[in-house]
Amino acid sequence: MKYMMFVCTDTEPETDESLVPDINTWVDENDRAGRRVTGNQLVPPSSATTVRVRGGELLLTDGPFAETKEVIVGFDILECADLDEAIEVARTHSMAHAGRIELRPFHQD
Repeated sequence: MKYMMFVCTDTEPETDESLVPDINTWVDENDRAGRRVTGNQLVPPSSATTVRVRGGELLLTDGPFAETKEVIVGFDILECADLDEAIEVARTHSMAHAGRIELRPFHQD
């Protein structure tokens, strides 16, 4: 089953950096195991463009639409047997300590 893993900042990160796993090790291990399909960092939210159409009119907003201190800074698409495996993969990501991870399964037809 595929999962979208949103990598997000957090206002209360882990304060002991010695507990934070190395991100390059995480990527290498999950790529080798075939659990990480793809992933990448995102540029800062200030470069975002929000697109909406209302009443047939295109409305564009610079920057993120939501006013929040927590933002998505990257993503990974995981291929895991089930949610338990996806949670285990997310648990070992450095941003689970320095930020937060959100997992969402892809819709199954």
